[in-house]
Amino acid sequence: MTYQQVLQYFDSITNYEKDDSYDYKKSLRLDRMWSLAGLLGDPQKGIKCVHVAGTKGKGSTACFIYSILKKAGYRTGLYTSPHLLSFRERIRINDELISESDIARLLDKIRGVVSGMESGNKPTFFEIYTALAYLYFKEKAVDLAVYEVGLGGRLDATNIIEPLVSAITPISYEHTQKLGLTLAEIAAEKSGIIKGRTICVSAPQEPEALDVIKHTCEKKGARLILVGEDINFEELYFNETRSGFNIYGLLGKYEKLESRLLGPHQVINAAAAIGVVEALNFSSIKIDKNAVREGVADARWEGRLEIIARHPYVIVDGAQNASSAKALAASVKKIFSYRKLILVLGVSKDKDIKGILKELLPLADSVILTKARIAERAAEPERIKEFITGCKSEIGLTSDVEAAVTLAREKASGDDLVLITGSLYVVGDAKSFIQYEQK
Repeated sequence: MTYQQVLQYFDSITNYEKDDSYDYKKSLRLDRMWSLAGLLGDPQKGIKCVHVAGTKGKGSTACFIYSILKKAGYRTGLYTSPHLLSFRERIRINDELISESDIARLLDKIRGVVSGMESGNKPTFFEIYTALAYLYFKEKAVDLAVYEVGLGGRLDATNIIEPLVSAITPISYEHTQKLGLTLAEIAAEKSGIIKGRTICVSAPQEPEALDVIKHTCEKKGARLILVGEDINFEELYFNETRSGFNIYGLLGKYEKLESRLLGPHQVINAAAAIGVVEALNFSSIKIDKNAVREGVADARWEGRLEIIARHPYVIVDGAQNASSAKALAASVKKIFSYRKLILVLGVSKDKDIKGILKELLPLADSVILTKARIAERAAEPERIKEFITGCKSEIGLTSDVEAAVTLAREKASGDDLVLITGSLYVVGDAKSFIQYEQK
């Protein structure tokens, strides 16, 4: 296959990232993933790994773990989703993205296996790409792999691995039509990644979610390590280039850490990540304090409170639920100084549009509504506007992110701030446009 044929093949198969109109419990089936992996020789087996689930911060937490493990000298794979600009971003080893030729070669192998599967049991895009990650990490003989859950946990295609440590980042209301209407129901889906006689590290949780996590650990005989109880943190400072903080872990103190991932919420993510790498020590995977310090400092995660231009500031963030939007608003107010804030917002239609607007509208002097190129999931700007009541800010509507960013920058003076958010798809479109513009 050529890489162009790869892209055409991806467009031809079921992709729930593009089309959200599916029955979660009927459409996501681990037996199908087990069958696909079995036909490929179960490449997920025999690789030491970490599994990360949660509502917000799971990508950042996975990135911190990955960065620390690299600095400790381990050949480390990272699997995340979705991507911003290229499918290659989802699979990487020690900062090198999987190549187009490797994707094409491995997908050719997977496609041959899929062709023999029953027509009513064909795997989805995410299942195929997850299998591709398993094959790649096995072939490249990684020492450790870090897997981020795609959706939920219990039925996710990544949930056929046997992790040494699981991590659950803060749980809040998202995908309620699929995962459940209560925090307890959502937490039950996320907790589905916890395996027997392993270690689970949890970020601070609402009591309803924490009760489920505790019960799951007790039922499966897993040890639970809690950020906020077993691991503590202390914020030192925040500015537009870095965050400073102390972490007090199970195995020692990590003082005056610095991270280029901005915002108080990233301190919690770093604390959870340090809890995970400390837990790996119980599996004879040694990570010293210098690796922790250097890994935290070196971690990069695009699209999360990321400054992509200055004068005026243009900041992108993938906040796509009310809880993440609240954290974003608090971070912007704490870190940045500006005259006016122009909010560029595009949201997927299955998200809590009202909740996101409630958190972000008070920041905005001007609002520009837009939608990502993945039109199947994007809420129309006119639909988003219907949720805005009593807003004194000027509201503009645009047909795509490029038009929205252009309009926002025309409105902004050098001491203003343009905030582009509501979806990682919107962030990806914005970064693609601005990178193209700057070439």
